[in-house]
Amino acid sequence: MSQPLSRRHFLSASAGLIAAGATSWNPIAFAADPPAKAPLFKISLAQWSLHRRFFNDKADPREFAAMAKNEFGIEGIEYVNQFFKDKAKDQAYLGELKKRAEDNGVTSVLIMCDGEGALGDPDEAKRKQAVENHHKWVEAAKFLGCHAIRVNAQSSGTYWEQMKLAADGLRKLTEFATAHNISVIVENHGGLSSNGTWLSSVIHTVQHPGCGTLPDFGNFRVADKIWYDRYKGTEELMPFAKGVSAKSHEFDEAGNETKTDYRKILPIVLSYGYRGWIGVEYEGGKHSEADGIKLTKKLLETVRAELS
Repeated sequence: MSQPLSRRHFLSASAGLIAAGATSWNPIAFAADPPAKAPLFKISLAQWSLHRRFFNDKADPREFAAMAKNEFGIEGIEYVNQFFKDKAKDQAYLGELKKRAEDNGVTSVLIMCDGEGALGDPDEAKRKQAVENHHKWVEAAKFLGCHAIRVNAQSSGTYWEQMKLAADGLRKLTEFATAHNISVIVENHGGLSSNGTWLSSVIHTVQHPGCGTLPDFGNFRVADKIWYDRYKGTEELMPFAKGVSAKSHEFDEAGNETKTDYRKILPIVLSYGYRGWIGVEYEGGKHSEADGIKLTKKLLETVRAELS
């Protein structure tokens, strides 16, 4: 005759039966919700998209983060130094920019830097000065929480001379920026820099992981009426990309950009494993700045959904 189970043995046996049964008893009902799938890329707003608002209408640059979030539903911003050129070392002003971005739940992505001299100037003293002129923007970017500054590879001379000179200035600036955990990224921005072969060769010559590119979909004009193929250029610059600029000018009735086929160019961007920020940079005149931004954002979202 078997002995009666003690209370301790009964509870232990019952727990085992429940555990065993749970493996076959509707496990889906107890499964945690699957994690949300990360988007293929994040969308930021380049401040240049509102250049008329800031230049002509004298809008306060400190309101940029709130504009991006509340007006356009965009949570990443790309500053342009031209709108606060004399504030690079103004800690109170930068503190206000940072606070307003944080208050609005907006990420400060980068600072686009212009007007600080040619990093590939043939004059060594001027080239050195241009590098030093960018130091303050590296420090400002670090303070704001950005990951990079966008610069230009401006130079003069022959094709090969400009490559060597630009690489020299970029290398020196990158060495300084790396100490601040900031990347230096170069945009195709006119002249030889809009030649994808040339600019990718410059970055290769720099030979520093902190120096990369910011491919701009629309900035491939190398000279008056001479254009470099934007798809080929994007393909050449993407291996070094640490940012991407979705330049737009005009849209048709279907919401497509008339100069750049986003369904052709975005797969090129993604094919290199890029999953970072893509900045809306509307520069057209047919649509208002606000409408141009909304149309660009909508197109990016539509193609992103198609590719997901």
